Amino acid sequence: MELITFLGTAGARVMVANQITASGGIWLNLNGTEILIDPGPGCIVQATKRKLKAANLKAILLSHKHLDHSGDINVMIEAMTDGGFRRRGVVFAPADALEGDPVILHYLRSYPERIEVLAAGKSYEVGDISFETPLRHQHGVETYGFVFKTPRHTFSYIPDTHYLDELVRCYRGDLLIINVVRLEAGGPYDHLSLPDAQKIIEGIRPKAAILTHFGMTMWRAKPWELAERLSQETGVRVIAARDGMRFDLAQLDAATA
Repeated sequence: MELITFLGTAGARVMVANQITASGGIWLNLNGTEILIDPGPGCIVQATKRKLKAANLKAILLSHKHLDHSGDINVMIEAMTDGGFRRRGVVFAPADALEGDPVILHYLRSYPERIEVLAAGKSYEVGDISFETPLRHQHGVETYGFVFKTPRHTFSYIPDTHYLDELVRCYRGDLLIINVVRLEAGGPYDHLSLPDAQKIIEGIRPKAAILTHFGMTMWRAKPWELAERLSQETGVRVIAARDGMRFDLAQLDAATA
């Protein structure tokens, strides 16, 4: 079983502060290897609500330290390690999440088996799952996306960033998960817009693409309708994530059968 659970789909301040949709991050179960990505505010609530056990986690991945991605990083480290009584799991995070103005508390840092610092162009392993951080994003803090490789599939997660042409080259795979905060392009914003997402999807042409991390302009425009339109325009199956949505990677095999 290779299952992706969306614990929340909120992006940007207003959506998160008002919990218009949840902001819990993404939980992977890849043939028994469970990995949590970007545990934002409310992650522990959303996970337990869906009967996902933090003690089963093998790793927590933090793309960057902004609060909508890291708000529950400390409580999830505690939960993964039974409050520090069972030293287990690995935490992967950018250097600035640990230095200067850190979001991972010092007293928790001995709780996991280890903490690994992310860097551009590096590869990492969690059990029989590997992932890469192909490039540093253009964002307000140090930010990396992930390309995961399982024995059966390759899939990518593009978190917050200003649009870069390199995104198409770096995030190829069977499935693309992409944070789309803004409806319209333009402006000095280090977040992707719907036109940016369309350009990336058309360039990569994955078997499926999932939009998530919606800002208010995306939410008001009904992302499920926008995803349907993108499917028609790109010829790629595009899905708007919903809080609690589960996506089985076996669907990707069915798409090519």
